[in-house]
Amino acid sequence: MSPSAAVAAQNKQDAPLNLDELVTKISLLNTSKDPRSTVKGGFADSWVEALPETTRGRYEKYGIDLSKGYPQRPPTENIPIFVDEAFAIREKEQPFVERGKNADPEKKALFGAAKEVKNLTKHIGTEIVGLQLNDLNDKQRDELALLIAERVVVFFRDQDLDPKVQAELGAYYGNVEYHPQQVHVPGLPGATVIWQDLFRHLGLKIGFKNTVKAGTSQWHTDLTHELQPPGITHLHNDAIPDVGGDTVWASGYAAYDKLSPALQQFLDGKKAVYFSAHSYVDRENPLKGRKHVEREHPIIRTHPATGWKSLFVNRAMTSRIVGLEPEESKVILEYLYSIFEKNLDIQVRFNWKPTKPGLGTSALWDNRVSQHFAVWDHEGKEPRHGVRVSSLAEVPYFDPNSKSQREALGLSLD
Repeated sequence: MSPSAAVAAQNKQDAPLNLDELVTKISLLNTSKDPRSTVKGGFADSWVEALPETTRGRYEKYGIDLSKGYPQRPPTENIPIFVDEAFAIREKEQPFVERGKNADPEKKALFGAAKEVKNLTKHIGTEIVGLQLNDLNDKQRDELALLIAERVVVFFRDQDLDPKVQAELGAYYGNVEYHPQQVHVPGLPGATVIWQDLFRHLGLKIGFKNTVKAGTSQWHTDLTHELQPPGITHLHNDAIPDVGGDTVWASGYAAYDKLSPALQQFLDGKKAVYFSAHSYVDRENPLKGRKHVEREHPIIRTHPATGWKSLFVNRAMTSRIVGLEPEESKVILEYLYSIFEKNLDIQVRFNWKPTKPGLGTSALWDNRVSQHFAVWDHEGKEPRHGVRVSSLAEVPYFDPNSKSQREALGLSLD
């Protein structure tokens, strides 16, 4: 979630306008003045001097130019003001290749190059030891895609990772998400900066009494409002607290298997409305209040590599179930959220700390079949800085002939 989105997520979608907001919206009625003239792209308000030592070392080693400032903002002219502009950024379907679909099921090339493969729980979370992401060939990348699809999230500690390789790997796995508002690594517009110190400076209100619903410290799935939401998402943390700063993931496969057969049957084929974290001005009615980009997707989606069904809702970005009365939708969605949030047996919690000082840690997860939650228990006392690359995947779909994970693996539901 971007800094501006993280701040916006703390506010209600239809909150009353204050005087400053009202003046801004009235000014938008004057179409002779482009409101983007007040928004600065590029390197305004640089935070280069505040960069953690390990982050700066990574950037200097791999030739990231920090001479103009950090982080880089998108070009001013590309920043959408109106909701129709934001919607139009990706309104047409783009070709997508599922890299895990034809990979070796035994993953011999990937596992054979690793020193150790550790499953952190029975069905979610795997750590690969002794393998550098910089060095993967295409066969290993394909097998890694399948492993991520099966295990939901895969971890690599002690990574000496070139940011340009991270961006290239993201492009291999899908169409890299270039966000028109999010700050990024200089020269790499798809490499989004995830830096809570900066987010707090920009207005994110997060503290000991206000962690839930503050930015990424809430259960969420990234960018579900997109026409083609992300598949593989790669977060590399290059500044990590000595203690704390964990992230938790929950499996959408397992969440579906937790449901009764009757509820599964009811949800199969249903759709929900998913909304963007950022909000925009309605060109037709600018005084009505800010609006979000919204799209409909299946509540139960089928993964193209595994063929397994997954529950695809999240508390932060799901609005309502299509075809139900508001109160019906609210009750059902609340129950579905609780499946992810309350069942520890379908979760994995990961501490990012590397075993070798000065190196970073990567997590690659399948955003189509998961939710995640960043734990803010380090309280900002130590820096936590990372770079995320999101690879947009297929348009979500539901195959009525697909199976659940436990059904496909022949596992008992008792």
